[in-house]
Amino acid sequence: MKADKSLGHSKPVTTNQQGIHERLDEIVLRHLNHSFRKPYADHTRQAFIEAESWLASRTGPLILDSCCGIGESSRVIAQRYPESSVIAIDRSFHRLQKHQHCFNSLASNVLFVRADLVDFWRLAVEAGWRVDRHYILYPNPYPKASQVQRRWHASPVFKSIIELGGTLTVRSNWQLYIDEFAQALSLAGKETSVEPYPAQIPMSAFERKYWASGQKTWQCQVSLNA
Repeated sequence: MKADKSLGHSKPVTTNQQGIHERLDEIVLRHLNHSFRKPYADHTRQAFIEAESWLASRTGPLILDSCCGIGESSRVIAQRYPESSVIAIDRSFHRLQKHQHCFNSLASNVLFVRADLVDFWRLAVEAGWRVDRHYILYPNPYPKASQVQRRWHASPVFKSIIELGGTLTVRSNWQLYIDEFAQALSLAGKETSVEPYPAQIPMSAFERKYWASGQKTWQCQVSLNA
């Protein structure tokens, strides 16, 4: 792997929010009880068709690495679960293009997809996809209280994350974000716990720079199959 010159020290998340957002329960329950009708973007619909075609030619469990960035975590996941088919999704063409410049070879069981996750997850649910594992790793905090509905657990697409099933792993360097995600999961009947996430080897550039800055990272992990 080549060095990523963009890496540096990262500042901790700062917020004007005191504790779990006061409207979180109201927002999450509304989204869980109503369908999300946003029209699909054409580029994401086409990307999903291509992902379906790739998946049809493969066997083994399906893993999603959502918000994959340059895909370092995707490669780690693919190596950890070589029998699986890993679909790595990010909305940024620039970040996905960086993958081939940062790594010496491509993993054969990974497909990189440029798509809007708000649409991709809903298309996957409509197509009947059931994932074995689903990773949502860093950062997506949107720390201002006014931005709460831009966080995945308080967005209209949260219901689709639940419906995809599998073992969901969410990590952040902002504990409150993970606390809220766990609270949203509990409202959906999925109990989980929040724990610090230390590891010997970082799984992505985000973990590398957070730990280099002395920050803790946090995780909630839950089975959505029950």
